[in-house]
Amino acid sequence: MLKRARQVIEIEAQAVKGLLKNLDGTFVEAVDLIAKCAGRVVVCGMGKTGIIGRKIAATLSSTGTPSVYLHSAEAVHGDLGQVMPKDIVLIISQSGQTEETLRLLPAIKKIGARTIAMTGNMKSSLAKYSDIVLNTCVAKEGCPLGLAPMASTTATLALGDALAACLIDRRGFKQEDFALNHPGGTLGRRLLLKVDDIMRSGEALAKVGPNTKVKDVLLKITRARSGCACVVDGKGHLLGIFTDGDLRRHVNEGAAVLDAPVKNVMTLKPLAVKRDKLAAEAFDILKTKRVDELPVIDQAKKLVGLIDVQDLLKAGLV
Repeated sequence: MLKRARQVIEIEAQAVKGLLKNLDGTFVEAVDLIAKCAGRVVVCGMGKTGIIGRKIAATLSSTGTPSVYLHSAEAVHGDLGQVMPKDIVLIISQSGQTEETLRLLPAIKKIGARTIAMTGNMKSSLAKYSDIVLNTCVAKEGCPLGLAPMASTTATLALGDALAACLIDRRGFKQEDFALNHPGGTLGRRLLLKVDDIMRSGEALAKVGPNTKVKDVLLKITRARSGCACVVDGKGHLLGIFTDGDLRRHVNEGAAVLDAPVKNVMTLKPLAVKRDKLAAEAFDILKTKRVDELPVIDQAKKLVGLIDVQDLLKAGLV
């Protein structure tokens, strides 16, 4: 079994490596055509190559190239109405002779959409009638019977990824753009969620003046259900922060500390983050500096909120 497994993996690895010798100016033409497309890329296929086509369409869509998958058999029974003149139809067929796929070609031409073929048969009907042909020929399949597509589907998938990667470069697609297409994922949250979106403010923010007695500060913290209080001057500028750690450091003073002004026991010049920064940046500060709370300030350095590590947990950033 291990011998067979290694054999299949080697065959597929060689199939992908074999694509290198087939890469030429035609591939560049395909990238250029897709990059200039005013419509969508409609990826079309049947069977197992169709499954690969669905993945290629998903990768293109998530990386800045609007794309949909169209099943060849469904297309000849009405779904071809999805194809518009400004679209590009990327057709996948290893043999290039798949009946359902070939039946689409005259209609696609009549619609006016351009076609790119991915096929292992450069002399096939599909290759003959397509605008651009990308060669996915493999020496052999991994299937012991030589029947089930294995190496050919792996090679097709790799070539589709190569197209997507080149289009990312061509379009100048960035992480922030990727995040917009993945708002529900962790990456999307890290790249889109701002401090302003999750910070505590209003009644959830314990804000006091420098002369407020420690016992009153503790009441404020309790009411806000917070882990600290932020100390501000008369104009709202951040002066310091008072945490349970500050209280523990002065507990040996006995009850007297409760009647002392908070300015005597607070931490001066605390770390802070601006409200327009990414929440992920706030998390990095909390993690690096090993603190649990982080005051939030505006451009004028006035206190506007507080980020607690618990807020980051709820937002799914931790």
